[in-house]
Amino acid sequence: MHMKARIQFLITLLLVIAFMSSCMKQETLKVQIFETSESGNKLTELAEFPAMESKVAISIMPEEKFQEITGFGGSFTEASAYLLNQLSQENRALILEAYFGESGARYSLTRTHMNSSDFSLGNYSYAPVEGDKELEHFSVEEDMDDIIPMIRDAMAISKDGFKIISSPWTAPPWMKDNNDWRGGRLLPEYYDTWALFFSKYIDAYRDQGINIWAFTVENEPLGNDSNWDSMHFTPQEQNEFVKNHLGPRLRDDGHDVKILGFDQNRDEEMKNWVDAMFDDEEAAQYYDGTAVHWYASTFYYFPDALQYAYRKAPGKHLINTEACIDAEVPHWNDDKWYWSQEATDWGYDWAPPETRHMHPKYVPVFRYANDIIGCLNNWVDGWVDWNMVLDRQGGPNWAQNWCIAPVIVDPDQDEVYFTPLYYTLAHFSRFIRPGAARIGFTNPDEELKVTAAQNPDGSIAVVIFNPLDEARGISLSLSGKTTEFSISGKAVQTVLIPGVQKAIAGI
Repeated sequence: MHMKARIQFLITLLLVIAFMSSCMKQETLKVQIFETSESGNKLTELAEFPAMESKVAISIMPEEKFQEITGFGGSFTEASAYLLNQLSQENRALILEAYFGESGARYSLTRTHMNSSDFSLGNYSYAPVEGDKELEHFSVEEDMDDIIPMIRDAMAISKDGFKIISSPWTAPPWMKDNNDWRGGRLLPEYYDTWALFFSKYIDAYRDQGINIWAFTVENEPLGNDSNWDSMHFTPQEQNEFVKNHLGPRLRDDGHDVKILGFDQNRDEEMKNWVDAMFDDEEAAQYYDGTAVHWYASTFYYFPDALQYAYRKAPGKHLINTEACIDAEVPHWNDDKWYWSQEATDWGYDWAPPETRHMHPKYVPVFRYANDIIGCLNNWVDGWVDWNMVLDRQGGPNWAQNWCIAPVIVDPDQDEVYFTPLYYTLAHFSRFIRPGAARIGFTNPDEELKVTAAQNPDGSIAVVIFNPLDEARGISLSLSGKTTEFSISGKAVQTVLIPGVQKAIAGI
């Protein structure tokens, strides 16, 4: 009996150990993984990965919620719309589907210019008649051939729709103290007229079936050294215009549209603007948030300034409304260049000595991936690129302010080049949808950049950026489930976790 009892005890113990081992075995996390890499992947879905000895353990924490995402996208400029009209119908449709279709980047947040910008074919205003204070001759006829048809076609393709932010580069010269398209200030006697201009613009675009979601008060109110369309405001002048003219006019005319202030570089100067905007209680009631640009540095996204802007107005929008590879002529069918440290920006040659170090040579893909991730992790809720389409010169641009767009075209040859920048942006716009909540994560590797968001349907998108030459192993965990894979060297990945995790985050 003693021996039989002992054997029975050992059998029971083995069964208990086997059961506990089974319980402790980690369940596999089901994911889809998409990668864009220097080695040639272009938003390619991957299912097999090389074995890696060491792995970076990244944990997703959906219970930690931050800002709600407004969207990602690019801008409807006259330059882009004009070029689309020069292409065959087949290539025009290809580009619009790539940006707005279900098979493409699914852009959800866009921008356009009100009156001309540098990326127009020339200077124009919807109010060309001097002294027309009541704007009896207001007309958006200038947009009817290019911008409006492009927006309408995009709307027809987009399943979920997209929001539009409109920004003026300048009032018509006759409203300004220098009577010029470039520089100068809005004359006080035209503050009411300029506010009426915004209201009439909303009505005119609505008549074309297009709704404007938001305005920025003025694109780059600090100016651009009078190189192209511009108009200057101080923070106090912007407040005066918003609280006593623009805000009341839009309210009284029944327009449900948001107002975003500042709309220039997110650097130390931004702190002065958000102080002015939100410390003035009368003005603050009209501001729905702050718009920013990225041109103050090729590598630094100014987290302290973004955090400061968030704390100044928590719950209000913080949107990057413009970014591009500026001061460069596009490299045609040369993916390698976009992954190499060869790009320079305006500041490489022209920045003041004290800020020249913020403008070194950089890798274009790295700049986009690093900036978007950095912005999201510091309360930015929307990120908008500049031109969607440019030609091989980086235009058309009446001021010869050449830049690069994610899609480059040769209208003479009817050819289209999707640069690596297009796929980089799509890693965010396609998988992180409006209404998503940015969520928490842990990442012990300082070299890898990570952000994560949970969509309204419960799915979770994790974007990982690896700037190193070598691949990295990843162990990704969520609520006790784990999956292991690797990310290529010099690559951007989106890991999509299906909506079965919906109940975890309670969205």
